[in-house]
Amino acid sequence: MSTPPAIRIENLVKRYAAPDGGEGKLALNGVSFDVPQGGIFGLLGPNGAGKSTLINILAGLVTKTAGSAEIWGFDIDEQRRNAKRAIGIVPQEIVFDPFFTPYEVLENQAGFYGIAKHLRRSEELLEAVRLADKRDAYARTLSGGMKRRLLVAKAMVHTPPILVLDEPTAGVDVELRRQLWELVTALNDDGVTVVLTTHYLEEAEQLCDRIAIINHGECIANKPTRELVDMAREKIVAVTVDSDLATIPQHDAFTKVEMAGERGVEVTYNKDQLTAGQVLAILQEQGLTVQDVTTREADLEDVFVQLTGG
Repeated sequence: MSTPPAIRIENLVKRYAAPDGGEGKLALNGVSFDVPQGGIFGLLGPNGAGKSTLINILAGLVTKTAGSAEIWGFDIDEQRRNAKRAIGIVPQEIVFDPFFTPYEVLENQAGFYGIAKHLRRSEELLEAVRLADKRDAYARTLSGGMKRRLLVAKAMVHTPPILVLDEPTAGVDVELRRQLWELVTALNDDGVTVVLTTHYLEEAEQLCDRIAIINHGECIANKPTRELVDMAREKIVAVTVDSDLATIPQHDAFTKVEMAGERGVEVTYNKDQLTAGQVLAILQEQGLTVQDVTTREADLEDVFVQLTGG
């Protein structure tokens, strides 16, 4: 038997009510996909695509209009309590009482889940997120990076098998982003299924095993990351020539040609139809003497733009 998914979403619909009683905004329009157990799953889409609505439905903060969703095999309506215990949500906003210490934040959260004192993991979690030395400091005195890590620990107090991170690195610096991904990767290595939403497509490409893309409330792609990247068939050859260019070289086989300075040309082509060597041969046939060459493969950003149209 195949392993059941960590999250199963089928024909999920959410239409918000209009203030005037008319037909409100359709945020999700029949979204369906499964999140496999044990991996890091990327949920991508432009602003307003429906990602946060979907996560809030899973968290129990928004009521769906139609469709079904299961978390670790528990229906979010019929087995609400078990479904909530199977998932931890790390919100984009930093939300906890600033007058509690990190230890108290975790103890209180564990209490909300009804976890007996002798079963709580507050000290262990503070060690895991490297906040043990801040155990008794007021949470308001923590740096931005420490607060983000505390949110991850807070989401894990009830030991959920699934962790959802909603734009965890939005507006943070490079070092903090690296620390967060080290922490998330370590949790995943310990068997936690991770669902990630992010606007940083290079992060998704590096971290995620599988990616779903939502646009205008619909799931328009759901593939392993490598397959998704392979959907982009364009490749770029950037060349530097030995003299200033009077005109831009053209050829029917080129998808796009752009100048890059007075002696640089970037040629975009379909890698199913040409090779980099053939591109260089065409340029040389047009009298150009190439001094330097670099190439760039398509990446997830290219696919994202291609699928979402912007």
